[in-house]
Amino acid sequence: MDPEFGVGTAPRKRESWRTTLLLAYQSLGVVYGDLSISPLYVYKSTFAEDIKHSDTNEEIFGALSFVFWTLTLIPLIKYVTIVLRADDNGEGGTFALYSLICRHANVSLLPNRQVADEELSTYKLEYPPEVAQRSRVKDWLEKHKKLHTALLVMVMIGTCMVIGDGVLTPAISVFSAVSGLELSLSKDQHEYAVIPITCVILVFLFALQHYGTHRVGFLFAPIVLSWLLCMSAIGLYNIIVWNPHVYRALNPSYMITFLKKTRKSGWMSLGGILLCMTGSEAMFADLGHFSYSAIQAIPYEYFHTLYSVCKSEFSSNQVCLLFLQLAFTSLVYPSLILGYMGQAAYLSKHHNLDASYQIGFYIAVPESVRWPVLVLAILASVVGSQAIISGTFSIINQSQSLSCFPRVKVVHTSDKIHGQIYIPEVNWMLMILCIAVTVGFRNTKHMGNASGLAVITVMLVTTCLMSVVIMLCWHRSPLLALAFFLFFGSMEALYLSASLIKFLEGAWVPILLSLILLAVMFVWHHVTIRKYEYDMHNKVTLEWLLALGDKLGMVRVPGIGLVYTDLTSGVPANFSRFVTNLPAFHRVLVFVCVKSVPVPHVLPAERYLVGRVGPPGHSSYRCIVRYGYRDVHQDVDSFETELVESLATFIKLDALFRCSDAGEPRGSCCSENERENALTVIGSNPLRRHLGLGYDDDHDGVSSSAHDQETHVDGIELAAAPPAIIRNQVRFAVESAATCRRSPGGVADERVLEELHELCEAREAGTAFILGHSHVQTKPGSSLLKKLAVGVGYNFLSRNCRGPDVVLRVPPASLLEVGMVYVL
Repeated sequence: MDPEFGVGTAPRKRESWRTTLLLAYQSLGVVYGDLSISPLYVYKSTFAEDIKHSDTNEEIFGALSFVFWTLTLIPLIKYVTIVLRADDNGEGGTFALYSLICRHANVSLLPNRQVADEELSTYKLEYPPEVAQRSRVKDWLEKHKKLHTALLVMVMIGTCMVIGDGVLTPAISVFSAVSGLELSLSKDQHEYAVIPITCVILVFLFALQHYGTHRVGFLFAPIVLSWLLCMSAIGLYNIIVWNPHVYRALNPSYMITFLKKTRKSGWMSLGGILLCMTGSEAMFADLGHFSYSAIQAIPYEYFHTLYSVCKSEFSSNQVCLLFLQLAFTSLVYPSLILGYMGQAAYLSKHHNLDASYQIGFYIAVPESVRWPVLVLAILASVVGSQAIISGTFSIINQSQSLSCFPRVKVVHTSDKIHGQIYIPEVNWMLMILCIAVTVGFRNTKHMGNASGLAVITVMLVTTCLMSVVIMLCWHRSPLLALAFFLFFGSMEALYLSASLIKFLEGAWVPILLSLILLAVMFVWHHVTIRKYEYDMHNKVTLEWLLALGDKLGMVRVPGIGLVYTDLTSGVPANFSRFVTNLPAFHRVLVFVCVKSVPVPHVLPAERYLVGRVGPPGHSSYRCIVRYGYRDVHQDVDSFETELVESLATFIKLDALFRCSDAGEPRGSCCSENERENALTVIGSNPLRRHLGLGYDDDHDGVSSSAHDQETHVDGIELAAAPPAIIRNQVRFAVESAATCRRSPGGVADERVLEELHELCEAREAGTAFILGHSHVQTKPGSSLLKKLAVGVGYNFLSRNCRGPDVVLRVPPASLLEVGMVYVL
């Protein structure tokens, strides 16, 4: 297996119940790890301001009340009960929500949109387009193009903050865990021990990412489980021993008393309290990292009683959601509440603490078990940091699949567990930034201020996106969406204001990181779209290609030429430049478009769309290869083999569609021009229907009726496949020229035989990959900002990130690069 391409497009088999149980057991540590370690630093960050822990206990009880209701309303009600239901075929995160919105409304800025994409099995909608009612909000969003850009920028901001959280959470988690040494060391020893130990652990953590979480994932769940049970036991002990009446602090009136007494300092301390929900967004973003289908299968395969009750009432996603809710409500949530209550109970009886100790987690740990708890806390902090690191890798992979991030190397660390990835460049940058934050801040206060702003910003973006999902995807009342936005948005806005006021005390770090990342993502996406529009404007017609041979004395050389382009129709400008300067191209010519669609996965049977460019005798084809934003791209060998097989299958099926077998008169068949604009789905399950391109060059949208898509697209009637085609699943294995001369599945057309024989000979002669090598420059008279962003910024990124030939793993001996200058 090539680790960079993983398992390719091989169909994923259903795992045994032992495998699914193991994966779900591992997922407990990854999904809930980040959220479980927040008690290490919440109270310490909260009381880092000018708040004094007085004898009245109003401060500590007020903080406990805030923590309890924040945990109840945000992680429990908002995320576990509502947001997790908005998964995109098992994938979570801001880009998953954006993908859902783009499928239900024409608000996507991605190029290459086709009506055929809506026929994908994973392109599921809550309601069929003909059933769902048109919404005024949907019409308003689709009408205003600026709102499309604003929506994408909002998603980018959330993504940038998740990446910023990937820098800050490991730093504050490991630092807070190691800070337990302050109770056993002097002040001088503490200063010279905690920082180096933290940095060593961080280096070790990021160095292990290359090996993949599946190798040590079996340790994650027992560590987190042990940590939660340990924290619960210590909390229960402190409640019984020090203050059994601490439960009274759960009364919301303590929050009001807290704010009245502490005033501005109390409001600023909310920036520390919000850290109690750190990990909620990572819990949502990590859904697809550990085989979501495995978690789905547990109630079906293992808990037979639950399965017998639920299988007739709930879908697999709903059963999985019940499992996640059960794990959170019965284990994670009670453990966190007991941990916070135990700390508050201890602090309510200890008011004159040594200044060097501060108000932290370890002060409430009995001295007899302090060292074992310290070791367990460090291990738990490593697991919690792994959760946000995995989420960062996942969301960057989604971003680059949707043309919102420069191309980086993605290594698939497991050939059995889909979704476990490692990005070397991002990993080492995160490590360097984590160490810089740790060495630069050296205290929990500033790290907490920085982490808190990143966390609450992502949550606010999720609230905004979820409000749109409720209206457009779930087809609920706009009043319900508005109530959701106002209820949760107002709380998050309060916490956001408390974080922004600490700009000079550490909150500037996530803002600076986000601005840099946002500029990179926006410039890359904007120029990518502009380059596509340039190609659309400068593409040539099919007539030009057919007439070119007579004008220039075109020569057809042996072999297969794969011309890579982003266009789904027409002939790209880079190929016209190539044949104008060198009037020769290969005997079999294929225009290949590798595109991403707004779904997490595309089934192998639906991956290829194949059609002709010109008449059959020209041996020119178009192949559109579709990937979801979570799919593993194939390596070049398997891709080349499957492409040739798909072309051969298309040639045979195309012959059947010429009405000779159906007994229809020739005049009733589609015209040649119509057939040139048609594409056929080719895969392990051959042709389901003949699909028109359905692409709108003006990006004005696609047909909203599924019935219209199955009958007419752009005036082309779509014919259903004859039953014989479905029964005879013709596959094409290129073995030798003699094999190709045999009768292809009963198709006796001599022209088809010649075309298949020509394809075989071209395959044996070799394959050339023709790619464009682009350089972007601005038009004369452009603004200074545009010159810096496009002429300097984008060109710098394109030179230093992975090129298309590296991404596609094209052999250097088979590569032909055509220079292109884009004037934008």
